Amino acid sequence: MLLINKRALVTGGSRGIGAAIARALAQEGADVAITYEKSSELAEKVVGEIEALGRKAVAIQADSADAVAVRASVDKAVSYLGGLDILVNNAGILRYSALKDIALEDIDALLNVNVRAPIIASQSAIGHLGRGGRIINIGSWFGEQVQWPGMSVYAASKSALISFTKGLARDLGAEGITVNLVQPGAIDTDMNPANGPFGQVMLQPIAVGKFGTGEDIANAVTFLASPKAQYITGTSLTVDGGMIA
Repeated sequence: MLLINKRALVTGGSRGIGAAIARALAQEGADVAITYEKSSELAEKVVGEIEALGRKAVAIQADSADAVAVRASVDKAVSYLGGLDILVNNAGILRYSALKDIALEDIDALLNVNVRAPIIASQSAIGHLGRGGRIINIGSWFGEQVQWPGMSVYAASKSALISFTKGLARDLGAEGITVNLVQPGAIDTDMNPANGPFGQVMLQPIAVGKFGTGEDIANAVTFLASPKAQYITGTSLTVDGGMIA
């Protein structure tokens, strides 16, 4: 196992991509804390699956739009796990509308959850991460390319993670902490089902001809979290089946 005795926090880990990441980290030997906003039953299910693997796990209620809650979630994870080696900033939301129509509350929500929360969580985690520590941000292929209208603010929130990842990698490189970004493409989750209303439209540009799974993203994250990725930092890994090729 690549991550034996490592301690990880995955934000937004109760379902979808986050849950897949949490399970994959545990399968590689890590103890895992996850945060959730409302899905307490799903969060406890993930905790049970991790504990069944023989690892420690805890679910922490935290709204990623609340800066105080984000900071507290890092402290709670450190307290329960006895430290922190890996931070996965996965929590994110999607709101789409033409810029002329989008409400200010939706703009604030996108920026607070998708941009501010990863920054605050990383700031809070840095003091606990030693040499070999990992920060892995989860962005979106929309950070690189926008093929449909109505996505400008969401895309801006995800492209911000590219520059944040690069800058933080510079800040932390001398401390032996790597910072990388994984950008999922069309992933089949309850928030973006392959058989949903946009499924066929999103399928058309995918080179491999199918949606990805949460496990596809989790595989990339576990690699970047492992010692095998010790010389990789400040980079963006797009896992999209060739969607933006």
